Amino acid sequence: MSQRVILASGSTIRAQMLRNARVCFEVIKPLIDEQSVKDAMIAEAASPRDVADTLAEMKAKKISQKKPEAFVIGSDQVLDHQGRILSKPHTPPEAVAQITALSNDKHSLFSAAVIYQGGAPLWRHVGQARLQMRELTDAYIADYVARNFDHIQHCVGGYQLEGEGVRLMAGIEGDYFTVLGMPLIQILGYLEQRGVIET
Repeated sequence: MSQRVILASGSTIRAQMLRNARVCFEVIKPLIDEQSVKDAMIAEAASPRDVADTLAEMKAKKISQKKPEAFVIGSDQVLDHQGRILSKPHTPPEAVAQITALSNDKHSLFSAAVIYQGGAPLWRHVGQARLQMRELTDAYIADYVARNFDHIQHCVGGYQLEGEGVRLMAGIEGDYFTVLGMPLIQILGYLEQRGVIET
C-alpha cells in the first residue's frame, strides 16, 4: 500500500528535486506569513539555523493538521551573511544590493526539512553549506540581475546556483541539494527507512 507524501512548499525547485528522485508526491502550499515569523525571530536574536527549522516546521504542521494520514515535508532555506539573514529580493535593486554585499565574501545557507504525520513531527534535519563568492564588478552584477531577475527573485541571496549563479562562486563547501534549498539525500534516507519509498 503506497503512503501519501505531500510537499508543503510552493517552491518549484524543491518539487523538481523530488520529481527527479522519482518520489510520488503532491504539493499543497501552506498559507503562512513567513516574513512576519522571520522578523519576529530575528528581533529575538534567533540563530539562522533556528529560523530555517522553525519555518520548515510551521509549513509541515499546518498541512499535516489538514492531511493527518500523509507524510508531510516542510522545508525552508535561510542565508546568513555576517550574522544578517537575507531574504528573497523583491526588486532588481534589492537583488543588486544583496549580491554586492556578498561579493568577495563568505556566507552560509541553512536548508531545513521537517516531516510530520498526524499533526506531530517525526523527523527533522538542517543542512549547512558554506559559499565563497568571487569579487564581482558593479557592471557584472547589474547585468547578471537584469538577465536573471525572473528566476533569482525566488532565491535568497539573489542567485541560482543551477543557472548562471554558479559563475558568481569561487568555492562551495557542503551538500549541493542543501544549496538548492532542501536536504534531499537525508529526506530520501528517512522515507526509505519508513518504507514510504523503495530502494
